[in-house]
Amino acid sequence: MLEIESPTSLCFRANTTCNALLRELQKIWVDIGESDAEKDRMLMELEKECLEIYRRKVDEAANSKAQLHQSLVSIEAEIASLVAALGVLNIHSPIKAEEGSKSLKEKLAAVRPMLEDLRLQKDERMKQFVDIKAQIEKMSSEISGYSDQLNKAMLGSLVLDEQDLTLRKLNEYQTHLRSLQKEKSDRLNKVLDYVNEVHTLCGVLGVDFGQTVSEVHPSLHRTDHEQSTNISDDTLDGLQHMIDKLKTEKRVRFQKLKDVAGSLFELWNVMDTSQEERTKFARVSYVVRSSESDITEPNILSTETIEQVSAEVDSFNKLKASRMKELVMKRRSELENLCRLAHIEADTSTSLEKSTALIDSGLVDPSELLTNIEFHINKIEEEAHSRKEIIDRIDRWLSACEEENWLEEYNQDETRYSAGRGGHVNLKHAERARITVNKIPSMVDNLIKKTLLWEDETRKSFLYDGVRLVSILEDYKLTRKQQEEEKKRYRDQKKMQDLLIKRRESIYGSKPSPRRSNSVKKPNGYNGDASMPPTPRRNSAGATNTDIMTPRSYSGHRQNGYFKEVRRLSTAPLNYVAVPKEDSVSTYTSVYGSEPDSPLYN
Repeated sequence: MLEIESPTSLCFRANTTCNALLRELQKIWVDIGESDAEKDRMLMELEKECLEIYRRKVDEAANSKAQLHQSLVSIEAEIASLVAALGVLNIHSPIKAEEGSKSLKEKLAAVRPMLEDLRLQKDERMKQFVDIKAQIEKMSSEISGYSDQLNKAMLGSLVLDEQDLTLRKLNEYQTHLRSLQKEKSDRLNKVLDYVNEVHTLCGVLGVDFGQTVSEVHPSLHRTDHEQSTNISDDTLDGLQHMIDKLKTEKRVRFQKLKDVAGSLFELWNVMDTSQEERTKFARVSYVVRSSESDITEPNILSTETIEQVSAEVDSFNKLKASRMKELVMKRRSELENLCRLAHIEADTSTSLEKSTALIDSGLVDPSELLTNIEFHINKIEEEAHSRKEIIDRIDRWLSACEEENWLEEYNQDETRYSAGRGGHVNLKHAERARITVNKIPSMVDNLIKKTLLWEDETRKSFLYDGVRLVSILEDYKLTRKQQEEEKKRYRDQKKMQDLLIKRRESIYGSKPSPRRSNSVKKPNGYNGDASMPPTPRRNSAGATNTDIMTPRSYSGHRQNGYFKEVRRLSTAPLNYVAVPKEDSVSTYTSVYGSEPDSPLYN
């Protein structure tokens, strides 16, 4: 290995060599015979050339030093720039650590590895930024619908700056990317929800799903994966608009099918269609019973389904026209039956006889006549519903009158207290009947109040088989009051007769006179029970005694065969004393006038 010489030894060796060469040159000059002047001139040139060579070498060395220093400064500046750009903290420069102990080349050798490492870090950081920015740009384009204007607005704050590659900036990019990823996920889910809702609506309406969503955007119904699903605002707005349009169409078709199905069901009822034929349209029956939001069955609201139901309605309408007379007669019978049950007089303008005559004469369209009857049926049903409470009270009142009738018959039975079969049952029945009969006055009063309240609300009279119910009840109360007075008068007369008989027995003995024992008779069907109230009874023309009227007894006079059932109890005649008045007075006179102490004896 060669030893490196010191500068002093090199200078000495150079001087020795120069001196040797100078001596050899002087020897040559002597041999040539050069003059001293020429020798001095040549020595001056030689010295000058040596100085030029030294000066050039010095300049070259100085330039090399300057270049090394400039390189070192540039490297330091680049390191500082990279450190600032990368945001590296706590980094120490090896140059400043040993600034006076190392040469420029040593310093350069020391900083170059650090520079290379920082450059690698920058390249890696740049790749991360570029990758994240590319993802951000892609998602921004998908969200904006590849609109340049919206894309620029979303990416305006994301200009990549190579002087700011810090982790803080990288986190900002990553945060923005995550925000876009979440927005994309939300939009994608929203698009999928909209698409599913469109699919359901299209299924219910029987509309082509692919064509419908393709009108909004082709990517919503793609067959390949080359194009991602569009999630822009325009697509969301388009799907929302399409859903609103389909819902409106669903609402219209639902109402149309409901109306047509309602007509079909009405025709079924009118035509007495068999259950087997009705099962063909069981799906339609489900629609009528359901609300619009519950309709999810595929093709249930398709145009084909509506056309099928409409065709069935047209078919039944034609069949209905051929059987119109029979339908009119049937519906009229139903109307009369409703009127009978509700105790309302039926409209005579559409009676069976008149309806038959009008249809046979061709003066009236049967469908119009049927419509008129249907109108009256609906009207009677509504009125019957409003009268139901009062009718129920009337039925309870009439039932109480039947109990009164039974009780009177029971009281007339002389063997009612015998220990025969069923005696205890009848006795309990009689106890319940007396409780019920005692409630009749309050039942009538409450019924009158209810009827008057109904008349005030409806602003019309409550007619029961053509007679105002309040009039019937008032007549009933009046007649009942009169019979109560007659009962009281009868009881007073009976007490007087008993008193006369006892007075005579005290004078003439206990054997009664046949004439006197029969002088007072009980009224027909009356047993003398003072607790027994009078009961409703149909009035007959020319009757000598006043009877209590019930709604059914009124209807017996006005209807032809509809209300033949008349609930009555035994008669309660106004004239309870069957013997003539003169006989009663003569009896009174014969008993008291024949005695010396009698007030009539003078």
